[in-house]
Amino acid sequence: MAASEAPWYLGWDFSTQQLKVIAIDEQLRVIYEDNIHFDKDLPEFGTHCGVHVHSDKLTVTSPVLMWVKALDMILEKMKSSGFKFSHVRAFSGAGQQHGSVYWKEGASQILKNLSPDLPLHQLLKACFSVSDSPVWMDSSTTTQCLSLEKAVGGAQNLANITGSRACERFTGNQIAKIYSQNPEVYVQTERISLVSSFAASLFLSAYAPIDYCDGSGMNLLQIHDKIWSTACLNACAPGLEEKLGPVVPSSSVLGSVSPYYIQRYGFSPDCKVVTFTGDNPASLAGMKLEEGDIAISLGTSDTLFLWIKEPAPALEGHIFCNPVDSRAYMALLCFKNGSLIRERIRDDCASGSWDEFSKALKCTVVGNNGNLGFYFDVIEITPEAVGIHRFNRDNNKVPDFPKEVEIRALIEGQFMAKRIHAEKLGYKIMPRTRILATGGASYNKEILQVLSDVFSAPVYTIDTANSACLGCAYRAIHGLVAETSVSLVDVVKLAPEPRLVVTPTTGADQLYQPLLKRYAELEQKILYSPVSSHLAK
Repeated sequence: MAASEAPWYLGWDFSTQQLKVIAIDEQLRVIYEDNIHFDKDLPEFGTHCGVHVHSDKLTVTSPVLMWVKALDMILEKMKSSGFKFSHVRAFSGAGQQHGSVYWKEGASQILKNLSPDLPLHQLLKACFSVSDSPVWMDSSTTTQCLSLEKAVGGAQNLANITGSRACERFTGNQIAKIYSQNPEVYVQTERISLVSSFAASLFLSAYAPIDYCDGSGMNLLQIHDKIWSTACLNACAPGLEEKLGPVVPSSSVLGSVSPYYIQRYGFSPDCKVVTFTGDNPASLAGMKLEEGDIAISLGTSDTLFLWIKEPAPALEGHIFCNPVDSRAYMALLCFKNGSLIRERIRDDCASGSWDEFSKALKCTVVGNNGNLGFYFDVIEITPEAVGIHRFNRDNNKVPDFPKEVEIRALIEGQFMAKRIHAEKLGYKIMPRTRILATGGASYNKEILQVLSDVFSAPVYTIDTANSACLGCAYRAIHGLVAETSVSLVDVVKLAPEPRLVVTPTTGADQLYQPLLKRYAELEQKILYSPVSSHLAK
């Protein structure tokens, strides 16, 4: 990069439905963004929402060469638009978590000798032993999950080692399935990458290591020691450590961009590639989460990201190594009953109007006079229960509530469950805790007031349309200085601040403390009720 050229930084996101890129300048202003939509822009691969759902409805894959061709297309678009690649000082990226790519024997030699005259998808077409990569939507590995948990002494033991009990979408179980069903394919594979490390490998023209954070989503990494677990590797497939390669800190500089990109697109030979990570961890960076913060996405499903110092892995939720602070962790909790149940209760109790719904929250008291509700239209993930369960202040089950009470019971119950399960994983609310809310329901101030009251913390909103991409551009800047102990927060001081929306109602914390205890006890009661136990199986 010439000394006179202002430095730019790129963030890539190889997500489920599209490949996205963002460029930012030194002031962290977005100066370029673009995307390739897999279904629309690459129809020859025949995907729907970026994937192929197989006839068993459990197996879900994406074509590897579709991702490669998407990179060709987006780089050509950037070149045609006059994008100055020579300005780019560093970049990083994200990939959909858990997905895996299988490089065939001899692929590393092909990667090393790429001709800048040809597009990548032509050069790499013979490089993959598995042409359709298993992705995070796959749930075909129940047998392998049971086998892995048994091998290490049970689900809780596996969670203690790797941060999560065995999950169908997690990479170790996907590898175990490929080994058991197609051992010859496994033998022909010289390297197994995650989507994130696969994408970084394309830019390095050499195999990129898996990072600590995305590696935590495999059921294979010891999250405390940050090394592969021999017991877990052996339970999945023989010789697996060699095929996975090393793991590295999430802020490592992996090297300079490969000559292919210098010659074909005009990248600077000094442009650095910072470790790629998973899309969820990248979003944590994009939202500038700090110790004690919570990010909550209120969408079709509700998702919580937590910054944790001392994790306590449980059977629900996931603990990952933190993508921006190697001494910390992040936790991820997913609740399946999110906006759809809120919309159903709005339709049933507020004539389909969010204004009426908000009025009901305003005119009912904090704590709902001790009335508590559990609303699971579909089998919940956290906890594994189903059905609608209402309890009055005396803990007696009741068939219904008045409409306003029902609305508050739903919202209070959803947020109490989130706090209870976050604390189970080792999360602690601190005086400086901020809640960053995103997603559809984050536009409703009354819903956010209940969130603030239950967690006893101020709630902010933040624009996260491209948080994974933006997070990777921030991580690229941070990667260049991370070894000097500069934190990501120091690096992104100029980024837009979240907007304060609500603060806790005075006295709410004292009201909720006994209610949280009751809610946790009632949740256990529901979990072991005959209906939930039967349906959750």
